[in-house]
Amino acid sequence: MKLLVVDDHANNRMVLRWSLEAEGCQVLEAANGVEALAVLAQGPVDAVITDILMPRMDGFRLCHEIRSSTTFNSAMPVIFYTGTYNSAADEELARAVDADGYLLKPASTTEILAAVRRAQAADRQPRSPSPAGDETFNVLELYSAALVRKLETRNLELEDALRKLQNAHAEIVQLNETLEARVVDRTAALAAANKELESFSFSISHDLRAPLRQINGFAAMLQDAAGAQLDGEGLRMLAQITGAAQRMDELIRALLEFSRSGRAELVMAAVPLGRLLDETLTILAADLKGRDIEWRRAELPRVWGDAMLLRQVLVNLVSNAIKYTGKTARAVIEIGTGAGAAGEALIFVRDNGVGFDPRYASRLFGVFQRLHRAEDFEGTGIGLANAQRIVTRHGGRIWAESAPGEGATFYVALPLAMAVLDK
Repeated sequence: MKLLVVDDHANNRMVLRWSLEAEGCQVLEAANGVEALAVLAQGPVDAVITDILMPRMDGFRLCHEIRSSTTFNSAMPVIFYTGTYNSAADEELARAVDADGYLLKPASTTEILAAVRRAQAADRQPRSPSPAGDETFNVLELYSAALVRKLETRNLELEDALRKLQNAHAEIVQLNETLEARVVDRTAALAAANKELESFSFSISHDLRAPLRQINGFAAMLQDAAGAQLDGEGLRMLAQITGAAQRMDELIRALLEFSRSGRAELVMAAVPLGRLLDETLTILAADLKGRDIEWRRAELPRVWGDAMLLRQVLVNLVSNAIKYTGKTARAVIEIGTGAGAAGEALIFVRDNGVGFDPRYASRLFGVFQRLHRAEDFEGTGIGLANAQRIVTRHGGRIWAESAPGEGATFYVALPLAMAVLDK
C-alpha cells in the first residue's frame, strides 16, 4: 500500500512513516498541502493521511483541492489525523470537504490502517468536474468559520497564559522583596551575633585567662618562698595546681582558635597541597624529635580554598598521626590521594598507630571529645572539630576509618582547583 503522509512537523512524519513501513507500507512525505499536491501530480497513491493545521495550505483546503481535481484521482481516500481540530464543528467541516476519516492524535497504526481500508472499501467515485458555486462557497464559509474559531480559542489561551505569567511575575517580585527583607534581617542578626561572639571571645581571653595567670603567678611565688619547707606531697600538689592551670589555659586558647576559624573570612585561591604539607612538617618539627617515622608521600593535587586554614587542617591531621603512633615501634605515616567525586580532590592521612573503636567515630569531630585517656595521649580535643569546621566551610567532607590497634585513616574531600599535580 502506497501512502502519502502530510504534516508540517518532521518528527511526526518520521514516527508515522516508520510505524507504517513496519506494516509493509510504502510511505511518501509532504510538509503541507502545496507539497502534497505536487507529490500527487507525480503519481497516484492509495491514500492520503494528513494533518489539518499547516502553513501555506492546511488539510481542509488540501482535501477540497483533491476532490475538485481533474489531474489525478479525486476519489482517493483522505484521512484527517489531527491534534488541534477536535470539536464537533471541525468534524462537520471534515465531512463537508468529503474526508473519508477523522482521527485524533495519537492513534495507533492499526487504527490508521483500519480507517484507510474502510475508505477503500467504500469505493468512492470521482466527482464530475463542476464550476465553483454554492457548494464551494459553503465549504469556504465553514472553513473560514473554523479558522476564526481556532484563532479566537488560541487568542483566549494566549490571554490566559499571559495573565498567569503576569500573576507569576507579580508573585516572584513579591517573593524577591520578602527574601530581600529577610536577608537584611538575617544579615543584621548575623552581624549582631558575630559582635556578641567577639565580645564573648574577648571576655574568655581576658576575664578567664586573668585568674589563671594569677594562679600560676602565686604558685610560682609559693614555690620560691616556701618550696624548701614543703615535703614531697606538698610539692606534688603544687605541681598539680600549676599543671591544671596551664592545662586550662591551653583549652581556652584552643577554644578561641576554634571560634576564630568559624568567623575568619575565606581568602580563596588555588592551593597546592604538596607545598602546604612541606610547611606542615616544618611546623611540627619539634614533635618529630627523637621519633623514627617512615613517611610515605604521594603527589597531592591543587584544591580551591584558603591556604592558611587548609594548612591548619593538615597540621591537625598529621600531628594526630604523629601523636597516636608514639607508642608504635616502627611508625608509618602515609599521605596520599584517592578517587573522589567529579570536581573533587580526595586526600588521606593514614597511620599505623593505636587506632580507635569505629563505633565512636562520630564523636571524633566534637569539641572536647576524646576517644583516649588524656594521661595516655595529650591534647585539647579541639583539633579535629576545628578541622571539620574548616573543611565544611570549603564545601568539603571529612571522615575517618579505624579499628583498635590497626591505625587510623582520615579522609578529606575538597573542591578541585585544577588537574595538575603539585609536589
